[in-house]
Amino acid sequence: MPHIQPRTPPGTLELLPREQMIFQHMLDVIRRSYERFGFVPIETPAFELKDVLLTKSGGETEKQVYFVQSTGALQQGHEPDLALRFDLTVPLARYVAEHERELAFPFRRYQIQRVYRGERAQKGRFREFYQCDIDVIGKDKLDPAYDAELPAIIVRIFEELKTGNFTIHFSNRKLLLGLLAGYGIKDTAKQALILREIDKFDKIGADKVRTSLIELGLSESVTNPFLQLVAHKGGKDEVLADLRRQKTEEPVFRQGLAELAHMIEALKALGVPNERARLNLKIARGLDYYTGTVYETLIDDHPEWGSVCSGGRYDDLASFYTKSKLPGVGLSIGLTRLFDQLRAGHLLPQVPNSVEVLIAQIDPQLSGAYLALGVELRHAGFNTENYLEPAKLDKQLKYADKSGIPFVVLLGPDEKAKGTVLVKDLAAKAQFEVTHAALIEKLRALAPRPAREG
Repeated sequence: MPHIQPRTPPGTLELLPREQMIFQHMLDVIRRSYERFGFVPIETPAFELKDVLLTKSGGETEKQVYFVQSTGALQQGHEPDLALRFDLTVPLARYVAEHERELAFPFRRYQIQRVYRGERAQKGRFREFYQCDIDVIGKDKLDPAYDAELPAIIVRIFEELKTGNFTIHFSNRKLLLGLLAGYGIKDTAKQALILREIDKFDKIGADKVRTSLIELGLSESVTNPFLQLVAHKGGKDEVLADLRRQKTEEPVFRQGLAELAHMIEALKALGVPNERARLNLKIARGLDYYTGTVYETLIDDHPEWGSVCSGGRYDDLASFYTKSKLPGVGLSIGLTRLFDQLRAGHLLPQVPNSVEVLIAQIDPQLSGAYLALGVELRHAGFNTENYLEPAKLDKQLKYADKSGIPFVVLLGPDEKAKGTVLVKDLAAKAQFEVTHAALIEKLRALAPRPAREG
């Protein structure tokens, strides 16, 4: 019988155990941080009904959607009525609308699941990938203070992940929209086009953006001061002061200015370090979906990676599914892509093996003692593996070393008689003997684990 060549589908990330442990550690850090701020988990099905899923973006999104069809229905010529989710926002909108009466608002949820897009498989572009979303949904209104809380959570996550210096760039779309209205550009379609050009500022440069804005109808007399304001590199208070000096009374601008000032004060109260959050008016986020605050997070030493965590404020999450007004604000970490970039840059966090202790099998006559010792260590909080088959000690030690298990416990007839065990510390290339009664205390001293405390 011919063998099928084993191969991973393109556009997916499949890891060996040591890297999977690092990925799981990153997932755990994100989950713990979300929960520390009072967010609750939800999960939604991998697929949604086609008419529900494709309401947000219509035909353009449909080009990247994977449709789901059973074999029987396919053989009968039926059109698929299910599709794999392409993000977690549309499922959230459906979820909130469907369970609106059962939820407490503001609804603070996080969702960490895979999503699927029919991307052309290439470096940095995945067809299956993890998104780690966090959103707050209000009923009729949602205070701007929530816009500041989300960056505080992201700071906690990225500092714990030790990904290097990073900056959360934020702005408020109402500011630029209000200024454009004050300049006489009141057509919403044209405003959207201008914001998309502003969003390209760092990629194409000021001159090309200036040319595009003039072509879109902005007069030369206001283009230069407008772009000078947009490119302001001062601190938050300096940029805010310049915005307050703008001579426009457009209600949208004044509303955005008030929301921005509120957010900056809340960031200070939340203890967000000044260098971690930068007011950057060039962050316009090309999606018209966002209506107020917008965020993008960059790793300072690798701006070429693009935003590793982005999102913003939206006026009405679930307008396709309910008449209720459900404003919200959210952020998303694309963890698969971030992991891939960190791995390529040799910047993955150092994570110990999830298995901490291997109990070697020295004498088959003591197999019951080895199993009992494993129970004892697990009750003490150590992830412990028993080597369950007779083998040469050298083979067992090589197994532990290759698996990344830091400690091997050896118990032979002599140690059993003395009430002691031998412990091999593979990382330190050291061995010591300790009484059975003192083993747990000694291991705790050698391998303290903060996770055990929480």
